[in-house]
Amino acid sequence: MNAPAKDDREFLLGLHERMVLIREFEDRVKFLFLEGTMPGTIHQCQGQEATAVGVCAALEPGDFITSTFRGHGHALAKGLTVQEMLDELFGARTGCCKGKGGSMHMGNMDKGMVPGIAIVAGGIPLAAGMALAFKLQRRPQVVACFFGDGAVAEGAFHEGVNMAAIWNLPVILVCENNLYGASTRVDKVMRNPRISDRAASYGFRGETVDGNDVLAVHEAAQRAVAECRGGNGPVLLELLTYRRTGHSRRDACHYQPKDEREAWFSRDPIDRFAAKLLERGDVSAADLAAIKARVDAQIGAGVERAKAAALPALSELTEDVFA
Repeated sequence: MNAPAKDDREFLLGLHERMVLIREFEDRVKFLFLEGTMPGTIHQCQGQEATAVGVCAALEPGDFITSTFRGHGHALAKGLTVQEMLDELFGARTGCCKGKGGSMHMGNMDKGMVPGIAIVAGGIPLAAGMALAFKLQRRPQVVACFFGDGAVAEGAFHEGVNMAAIWNLPVILVCENNLYGASTRVDKVMRNPRISDRAASYGFRGETVDGNDVLAVHEAAQRAVAECRGGNGPVLLELLTYRRTGHSRRDACHYQPKDEREAWFSRDPIDRFAAKLLERGDVSAADLAAIKARVDAQIGAGVERAKAAALPALSELTEDVFA
């Protein structure tokens, strides 16, 4: 969904619909887990929709992303379908990873998404390696590498970022700073909590962006993509955002102060963008209601199909295993 002009109505409505799709998908999946219908565990991204959508809308179809265990939003933003993701969550052989990855390893290489890596910061050196391959092969692709603020304390962050810097690699390092690494607030583990400042110590550009403003994210990502394609990467984007749900499904978020939650909830990315759209003369409340209805119908139908989808056979257990 690489952008035409930023005031293009259809493009803007597409951004809104993709964010609504992520929110409604996550909310439906949450209830499926809570009622015991769906197996496994989940790490969800409600509240962070603008980061995934804004970045992925700046990418070309041939570009790649790496993700984390909180990857449902990244997957939907990169073009994975609701059906292949729901099938995966139900463990079906028709899932995007043939039912063998589940929530924490969502992805589809044909659509430019490496299956999610559950190891914190594990995707950063991988993204650097992919970007190195693109550079050596003189291919135009870039890699957008999503990770959280907690990953910055890992050695893999420093090693991967340094490699990207010394080789001028076409990788956009996308830090979704939601203020908490699990339950630990970022300012308790960093003397300088402005993560984008880390880029300067490696010799490249960093930028802090309002991660709850999808257009601000998209514009920053477009700049970063252009730099990387032009041989001037990497770029570190710190996207300030907030998750509305727990670290995982059993987390009640008691560590998040009430006033902090209220302040961030008042800056909800979907509500803010909807209000901005309604200020235009060519978007109505009925347009937004139609998007919500379309999304709800898509997810509802997808759930029913996924519940009935066939599971992998036992004989498939050792297929798609690499050493």
